Amino acid sequence: MAPELTRIETELTEARRRAHALADPLDQEGWARRPAPGEWSVGECLIHLNLTSRAFLPLIRDAITRGREQRLLGNGPYRRDFVGWHVIEPPVRLRTKTTAPFVPRDLEPKASVLDAFDRLQGELIGCLGEASGLDLGRLRIVSPFDTRIKYNLYSCLRIIPAHQRLHLAQAEEVIRGGSGIHGRGSRPDVA
Repeated sequence: MAPELTRIETELTEARRRAHALADPLDQEGWARRPAPGEWSVGECLIHLNLTSRAFLPLIRDAITRGREQRLLGNGPYRRDFVGWHVIEPPVRLRTKTTAPFVPRDLEPKASVLDAFDRLQGELIGCLGEASGLDLGRLRIVSPFDTRIKYNLYSCLRIIPAHQRLHLAQAEEVIRGGSGIHGRGSRPDVA
């Protein structure tokens, strides 16, 4: 696997570790506690990440399938496109509001959310292996957050762990007793 993809695998593995480190010690009250009305709890932050991964995975798999069918081969070095440069921190320059499909509706039990997070992280890591050997700069996807935004598959694969770091930091702030990063009504999200 190309070094760029190995880096993403490391970031996804670290996000999994970080999610467990912050959520495992929480009781139900800590899992559900919102720092303020309209802000997300730790549980809601992780549910949001699961919703996001579920939306990205079919797009990634479709791009990989198209790449194989069209024989768009390449081994890197991979490059982010314009959107990829402006979404990935530091600093994140392009944010969108979190749309309804990505706003947690119900607070699910911690164990099931973490199990789903682990499974989805594993699926994302599996996609890295499937994408290896493809020209990730020529394969494009439409953002699940905003259909007006398109970017190459390599940017997509870089955006996912950056997005996870953003919301894991938000959850860590909730645990520290601070306010969440953003209120529900105005919560920016990465593209």
